[in-house]
Amino acid sequence: MFKSVAQVKRGSLPLVASLLLRSSSSRANNKGILANKVAVITGSTDGIGFAIARRLAQDGAHVVVSSRKQQNVDRAVAALQGEKLSVMGTVCHVGKAEDQERLVAKALEHCGAVDILVCVAGVNPLVGSTLGSSEQVWDKILSVNVKAPALLLSQLLPYMESRGEGSVVLISSIGVYLPEPKLGAYNVSKTAILGLTKTLSMELAPKNIRVNCLVPGLIDTPFSQVLIKDQDLQQTMKTAYKIQRLLPIPLPEI
Repeated sequence: MFKSVAQVKRGSLPLVASLLLRSSSSRANNKGILANKVAVITGSTDGIGFAIARRLAQDGAHVVVSSRKQQNVDRAVAALQGEKLSVMGTVCHVGKAEDQERLVAKALEHCGAVDILVCVAGVNPLVGSTLGSSEQVWDKILSVNVKAPALLLSQLLPYMESRGEGSVVLISSIGVYLPEPKLGAYNVSKTAILGLTKTLSMELAPKNIRVNCLVPGLIDTPFSQVLIKDQDLQQTMKTAYKIQRLLPIPLPEI
């Protein structure tokens, strides 16, 4: 079963989709507000990424999902195609250059263009302090969480430029503002995403390409279980920060 707490209500426009729209002129008749748009989404076979993929497809986009394992890609594609959505998928470990190249090639082969990039894929190989992280851990976290979105976008940029506009959404974390000590290096990488967003938004604005960043709260997904199961953290969030954990929204079983 896929699980996510991202709001996916029909009749309402969630934040991700609103970030992808420049104005009402981008709306298409009855085919959906993202009709004829092509969206590439990393880390999109489960959790937040899957919910984003579903919603963008519901709004008319042709969606390319991806993750590290073929079985997860197949499962996600089957679920979304079962809802009559325009979706294809491919394996992509965003930390590997050859996988990034394959993702770009597959998107162009099947869809002919790319308008939207949503970078969800992320890793956290160590539950521990910042200074307790080894060089290997730092390299892996920064490679996947920070370098990969920039390098993937650099490959897709010419195709967005050829369309005359584009939209990029990078996914950060609540750890940017409420850092959890046990996720030290991960918090740093997600803070870097804010800087990457600011820099890219300035660089790409003249090309008519928008870059935005989402900072999700604590979402009940497989990736976040180390925090979900931390009762002390839950209590701190509720009392000190007035944050209530949302219940997961079940997605279809395959």
